[in-house]
Amino acid sequence: MSRVVMFVYNDVRTDARVLREAATLADAGHDVTIIGRPGNPTSRTGDSETRGKVTITRVPIPGGWRILLAFIRHPWRLARWVGLRILGGLKTLPRGIGELLLGLGVGLAAVPWSVVRLPFFLLGRALGRRTPPGGSLLDWLIRWRWATLGWAANAAAAAGPADVYHGHDLTGLPAVIRARARNGAGAVVYDSHEIFLESGTNATRPGWVRRLFARLERRWASEAAAVVTVNDALAGELRTRLGADEVVVVHNCPPAWTPPAAPDDLLRRAAGIPADTPVALYHGGFSAHRGLEQLAEAILEPGLERVHALYLGYGGMRADLDRMAADPRYGGRVHVLDAVPPDVLLAWVATADVDVMALQPSTLNHYLSTPNKLFESLAAGVPVVASDFPDLRRVVLDNPEGPLGEVCDPGSPAAIATAIRRVLEAPDDERRRLRARCLAAAHERWNWEHESARLVALYARLAAPATSR
Repeated sequence: MSRVVMFVYNDVRTDARVLREAATLADAGHDVTIIGRPGNPTSRTGDSETRGKVTITRVPIPGGWRILLAFIRHPWRLARWVGLRILGGLKTLPRGIGELLLGLGVGLAAVPWSVVRLPFFLLGRALGRRTPPGGSLLDWLIRWRWATLGWAANAAAAAGPADVYHGHDLTGLPAVIRARARNGAGAVVYDSHEIFLESGTNATRPGWVRRLFARLERRWASEAAAVVTVNDALAGELRTRLGADEVVVVHNCPPAWTPPAAPDDLLRRAAGIPADTPVALYHGGFSAHRGLEQLAEAILEPGLERVHALYLGYGGMRADLDRMAADPRYGGRVHVLDAVPPDVLLAWVATADVDVMALQPSTLNHYLSTPNKLFESLAAGVPVVASDFPDLRRVVLDNPEGPLGEVCDPGSPAAIATAIRRVLEAPDDERRRLRARCLAAAHERWNWEHESARLVALYARLAAPATSR
């Protein structure tokens, strides 16, 4: 049995992939610990819990970087913090001399910097400038240097010796490298869930910054015995970017699941719509470039007058979706529901008529992705309408027994509507066969039991030298 320590830069409460991998390796006989961070990133205390055979330890993020960021952006807002440091230092002299000097130093530096910074801040507000999504470049760099790498140092110190250090995404990889260097041994596995520098707001950073981080990623990943990722398209890209010799594909599929013969219509009841109402579902994160607006526009197209768009999830665009649901243009046919726990998600998805995932080609990461919701839909026996991207097309249209839905141009609400109509307007017996094909594909191929076998085999090879020692 080998000891495995995983690192992931989140609170490990709802990260289905990390939890599934850890549980699978623990069931295979490995001693598995996951090191994450508290859900509240400002928390100064960590905690531990046990889930099944897996230990989860949450290590706090060092807090000093927030003072640095506040000093750079809004130095006048540090007045209370400076006052508390000075007062606390005076009350505890001579022991508090360090805190007193820190407060005085920051306060003295903040006054002239506030005089310089405040006019620019007020001018920006007057011109309507807002902080871009993900923060400014300076914010991003400061968070990386003092939050992400600071957490990595603390997490590595908490890890202890291990046979394998397993880092999830680029934010978890530095902790792996530090832990291995600190303990002098252990194989490295890099689990890249996406092309990190081509994802979300990371893809909007200047080219020189992304090239710098790409070199760092390649250097860190060169220590990995293997790279793990989520589909074949990403595997090919990572081989090129990282020069990886071994890339193991483990798709993000849920375990095989069989819907009840008479499923409880959780979606329609929660949305307050009649039982015979056609539902086009979107489930997952409410964020930009996921096709949320395009789905709502699609139900306004001819032929979809009875269809309701239902959004099940969470995220930064929740307020936008709520406004959309209240917009009279949609006639009450847009509904937004809170996310449900992962262990009951498939029961909610199962009563949708079609699951729509119109990812936009805004980043390379989206173009190469196979999102979790794709495999969750198939596991629930629900046909999909997906963006016509390489790996999405392969899963949806290249199924040996027949297609599992439709693909479309995700930027065109009319094209999305046409794909939805093809699913919904098919004869009843054809729709039953389509749902049966989705469920069969999930049972025979797209399930965690099938996918995780490659992860278990990788760890059996990595554990062999440790066992011999």
